[in-house]
Amino acid sequence: MAARWPERLWLVRHGQSAGNVARDAAHAARQGRIDIAERDVDVPLSALGEEQARALGAWFAAMAPEERPSAVLTSPYVRARRTGEIIAAAGGLAPGAPPLALDERLREREFGILDRLTSAGIKQYHPDQAAARKTLGKFYYRPPGGESWCDVILRLRSALDTLSLHHAGGRVLVVTHQVVVLCLRYLLENLYEAEILAIDRQGDVANCGVTEYRFDAQACASGALALRRYNFVAPLEDAGAAVTAEPDPKEAVR
Repeated sequence: MAARWPERLWLVRHGQSAGNVARDAAHAARQGRIDIAERDVDVPLSALGEEQARALGAWFAAMAPEERPSAVLTSPYVRARRTGEIIAAAGGLAPGAPPLALDERLREREFGILDRLTSAGIKQYHPDQAAARKTLGKFYYRPPGGESWCDVILRLRSALDTLSLHHAGGRVLVVTHQVVVLCLRYLLENLYEAEILAIDRQGDVANCGVTEYRFDAQACASGALALRRYNFVAPLEDAGAAVTAEPDPKEAVR
């Protein structure tokens, strides 16, 4: 039976970004807005984020060449793309692996009019939206000009089709964002809304945290990807890189 899925799949959230740092500063100062000069797509990694990416790259590089990622797909956002580039530069990819492939379907969730607001700022500037989100819940709530988790899931369904079509039997590293990691878990594990939100409540996805799947031919008639580990941060801890798990600026309302 030909495998429908990659042999191995790693989902990695980007390293700590300057936006994560700015969000923490805004909350500490009890400010309603997060002070970031760049477009969200252009927000870079922090110095710590680059260190985290190097630590993860070294972890992949320590694997046998035939076990390392044979392909890398990344969100086009600078913080995700740079994370993938650092992992590749550290020797974390299999010999002969193609250049990083950018896929806009892996981008961060769009937050619309609530972009760059803290929790307090949303309640201050858009109390109607805070109330709407409380009523609908974070899975279905769509801010004006933005996306719900369901909207993210809709675009990820086609991304998984591409993964299946072009990377079956391969070893694929996906570098993306917190909500995208969670939404991919929802799809790959056939979860319900309550189940994925329960996972989300356990804590944020760590920067450069690893979620790993391996192909299980016995799972069903066509096989399936089986979760091996989630939010794995030992590569960072072993390298002495600080572990961070802040929500992105867009995810101020948790």
